[in-house]
Amino acid sequence: MEVTPVLEPCGESDHPDCGIRDVLDRIGDKWSVLVIVELASGVRRFRELQRAIEGISQRMLTLTVRRLERDGLVKRTVYATVPAQVTYQLTERGSSLTLLVKQLADWSLEHKDSIGASRELYDLQNPDQQIR
Repeated sequence: MEVTPVLEPCGESDHPDCGIRDVLDRIGDKWSVLVIVELASGVRRFRELQRAIEGISQRMLTLTVRRLERDGLVKRTVYATVPAQVTYQLTERGSSLTLLVKQLADWSLEHKDSIGASRELYDLQNPDQQIR
């Protein structure tokens, strides 16, 4: 029988904010997760990241890697070439996230179809409450 772990709720009087909101704000957005997944394979140049992450704009990629760098998850290296070459790689802290991201990806793949079916059923049963 599978045992469900006990999670302590954040923000209650006996359990103050545990910081999860701040962390989820960073790694919970789709672009950060996709950058982490891409960098898990090794060092990448900016354009390589942009080509690998479908749909991300140059501005959004710039903001995303800056935020990840600020949080100590990504290391940015600038080489003194003309034009300047910039590479990105996961720090040790960033690398420690890859197992969690892989678990989340695996869970998503495992449950994607059943979640889609649940959404369809909900929409059929609640036509006036369409959520997108």
